Parts: sequence; C-alpha cells; structure tokens
Amino acid sequence: MNHNIYIYILITVGVTYLIRVIPMTVLRREIKSQFLKSFLYYVPYITLAVMTFPAIIHSTQSIWSGIAALVVGIAVAWFTSNLFWVAGSACVVVFILELILI
Repeated sequence: MNHNIYIYILITVGVTYLIRVIPMTVLRREIKSQFLKSFLYYVPYITLAVMTFPAIIHSTQSIWSGIAALVVGIAVAWFTSNLFWVAGSACVVVFILELILI
C-alpha cells in the first residue's frame, strides 16, 4: 500500500506537467478567436465556483443552514463588497440556524 502513493504522486506530477507544457508547445501563435479567449478567461472562475459552492452547502450539519449562509453571503457581498462582513455574516447565520435546527 505504501508504494501506491508514489504511483499517485507520479501520475499527478505527469498530469500537471502535461497541462502546462502542451499549450506552450501546441499553441505557438496568439489566439484570435474571441469565443475561445472569453472561454479561457472564465475557466478559473468557473473552476473555483464548482469547487467552492458544494463545500459551502455541505460543510454544515444542515444543508439549509449552508444554503442560507450562501444566500446571505451573496447579498452582503453585493451590497458591501467587504470580505470580512461576508464571512462574518455567513458564520453568524450558520451559528444561529444550527442552534435553532438542532
């Protein structure tokens, strides 16, 4: 079992290396397609959202407190644009709802 981890690490290194090297070797000229440029521009944001939103909802004991914290966090971010207030308000909502629901 211990040497399986080395295989996993080598596969991860290989995939990471290929992801970085293939675009540099295949794409030698500037990308002119506006659609492809806009697609590549939004890939990091979509990837972050896909990883973050399920974690927000399922990180609490109740899915409803996670959803409420997400909604409150989005609303506070929309109106204040202050990360401290977003995180604080989401934590307070989860705390209060977990006290009520349990």
